[in-house]
Amino acid sequence: MKEPHCFRAADTGEMLFYERASSKGRSWTGFECAIYDTSRGLVEVPMALSYTVSMHVGAPVFMSTRSDGSVRKRFQTAGDINVLPFGSSAAWEHDRATTILSMNLSPVFMRSVAESMALNLDQLRIEPELQLKDPRLQHLGWAVKAELEAIDPCGPQYAESLGTALAVHLLRRYAPQTAMPVDRGLSRRQLNRIIEFIQGNLSSDLTLAELSDMIGVSASHLKAKFKESTGLPVHQYIVKRRVDYAVELLSGGKRRLSEVALQAGFADQSHMARCMRRVIGMTPSNVIGRYS
Repeated sequence: MKEPHCFRAADTGEMLFYERASSKGRSWTGFECAIYDTSRGLVEVPMALSYTVSMHVGAPVFMSTRSDGSVRKRFQTAGDINVLPFGSSAAWEHDRATTILSMNLSPVFMRSVAESMALNLDQLRIEPELQLKDPRLQHLGWAVKAELEAIDPCGPQYAESLGTALAVHLLRRYAPQTAMPVDRGLSRRQLNRIIEFIQGNLSSDLTLAELSDMIGVSASHLKAKFKESTGLPVHQYIVKRRVDYAVELLSGGKRRLSEVALQAGFADQSHMARCMRRVIGMTPSNVIGRYS
């Protein structure tokens, strides 16, 4: 039997995680999951780089959790869930060894699902939720766990359908349901076309003139209507998408910073570092450290 991968929490060095099963190498896109056996102790996450849903799947433990100022202490059993949105901080402590399932949705994946629901992720906030009992999340969690442990797994399409269902439930249940205000801005067709083009061409030198020509409007019209539709100016929206993509690339494996910067559309790695620090408050090295 293969020896489980072990690593220490980067910030405290107190809780140990032994990787029992993982989606690594399975070609799951935007949705990464793993089952960990953990030691007792404390672990802290200063800033989540994905939308994380963790589910307790092992022995009961007494747990203390803290997220964005909220502290809870309780006995946690199989099926109990924590939701930690992108950008949130949290800490938790177990009094004994146990097993957890970690399900991580990338910002790009969440944005894609939100837009398919006519929602603007930039105008929504999913609050951290600690020690939930949510039957739908539990059902999805057990399905993911079974797929990770299966001798003959169903494959990437099935796994990504579970990830999509997870994202849809998070957006419906734990975020305000505000539709994109496209009636006051661009039409839904115009907006979707521009967003898809931006996402598919992040490495290119995207210009306002190019985007406005694509949907047959003036640059000034696009500038005003795009902000009404998304809540962000075109330039800021592109920078945020590039930062999201850079985080996804950096968290997915070892890559040269210069390569990531060019692939995500930044002038160089210094430009990427400045934008990441401004948008998410972290540098590329901080991101790499969280996943090393």
